[in-house]
Amino acid sequence: MKWMSVDEMTAEVALPAGYRFQWLGRAEIAGVVGSVAAWYPDISVGGASCYLREDYLARHVALAGEVEKDVFVVLIRRGEELAGLFSCERDHDTLALYARLAVIAPQHRGARLGQSCIALAECLARRMDMGMVYGMATLKIPHVQLAFESLGWRLIGIAPGYDREMVEPGVVKRVYEAVYAKVLVEESDLLQPRGRNLTPGTRRFFCHLFPEQGLVG
Repeated sequence: MKWMSVDEMTAEVALPAGYRFQWLGRAEIAGVVGSVAAWYPDISVGGASCYLREDYLARHVALAGEVEKDVFVVLIRRGEELAGLFSCERDHDTLALYARLAVIAPQHRGARLGQSCIALAECLARRMDMGMVYGMATLKIPHVQLAFESLGWRLIGIAPGYDREMVEPGVVKRVYEAVYAKVLVEESDLLQPRGRNLTPGTRRFFCHLFPEQGLVG
């Protein structure tokens, strides 16, 4: 189970003209941290704040030319300019991939790079024979939600207070996030729940999320 090379990612996932993928290398860590902090100061707290710590990237991320680890960071560059960053994490036990973070530089946000990051997450998961890939989308703006939905990911819930963000200088609040997922195995590989094992509320929710699947028993 290995992360894809730059050549493999380039062959599988289309980027706009002039953009390219690059594995994060140890020499790029400080510059990447500085760029992400400038682009997204609201993630200085919460689950994504680890990407603003050089020690986290140095210790926990699969860096170019070094040992494989379960957290992956790929950079998107236009020429030598850093345009974005995507990170995901694999779970060997559940065979699931978590699309953790995609951040795009303000001057590149019209290039649909976020959509390329979501496509890359699915591609990485399929290459490693994962059964499911999932990610979270902010409810502050619709763009990430639209990107997930355009690529066939399913909204499976809203997580209330899942994470923390700095909503304005000095003000930190817990936030709602939309949970999106895509199943990568055949339907025959899924154990279908029996209606008698669901509470009325769970049954209604399941039928709302998966109207194409009839409950049995």
